[in-house]
Amino acid sequence: MSGSRQMAESTSSGQQQAATPGPKKAGGKGLDAIYRSISEAIIEHRLKPGARLREDALADVFGISRTGIRKVLQRLALEQLVTLTPRRGASVTRPSVDEAKDVFEARQMVECALMEAAAKRITTADVEELREMAREERKALRSREQRVAIKLSATFHARLAEISGNRTLAEFVGQLCSRSSLILAVYGNPGHLGCESHDHDNLIELLAAGEGGKASDFMERHLKSIEASLSIFDEPEETPDLRDIFAFDA
Repeated sequence: MSGSRQMAESTSSGQQQAATPGPKKAGGKGLDAIYRSISEAIIEHRLKPGARLREDALADVFGISRTGIRKVLQRLALEQLVTLTPRRGASVTRPSVDEAKDVFEARQMVECALMEAAAKRITTADVEELREMAREERKALRSREQRVAIKLSATFHARLAEISGNRTLAEFVGQLCSRSSLILAVYGNPGHLGCESHDHDNLIELLAAGEGGKASDFMERHLKSIEASLSIFDEPEETPDLRDIFAFDA
């Protein structure tokens, strides 16, 4: 066999091997998608604060290796949505009273400061988007869908921060709002979010009118009223049925 023919056959064989995908477990997802699934389950309170997150169970649910799941949990831990404990594993973060106070203090400092910029940059399209978000939140509260309302409220505040134009602070507000969702899950009272249902509508109108200073003052009162509504109670630790929680994600 000539050298050129041997080279051609070798190249063809290599192409066939490269074109043949390796085995992939059914239901496998990318790490970003799994991160979003778990993050949303935490924020929506399908996974409650203190719930244990077993690596082997999550790996089985999402069809990936435990190494991949470990990377996702480490990412969630950096955002303080998950707590990693040596020899015990991962669990959904259960914020302490002091942490709750710190988060709301940080929110007041950052979100109030962004209202002036938001009032200058807000567009008619932004106003309509915010009004629709407020309507959906009120609808969820009327339907007693507490976890949905909490998620919508967090999304509303994160969107307000984005409108300010400061991407770095907007990302920080998004993280604070996610942590606030956990705080409301632990210390909040069922049936309301610690604020009047029309608070977000009032904020929208102030921003639409270009009243940045008044919007800042209103935001401070709004956040303080949420914090003042929190009450401390103990919630038992649980090991959730991960396959049931992520039935539609895996």
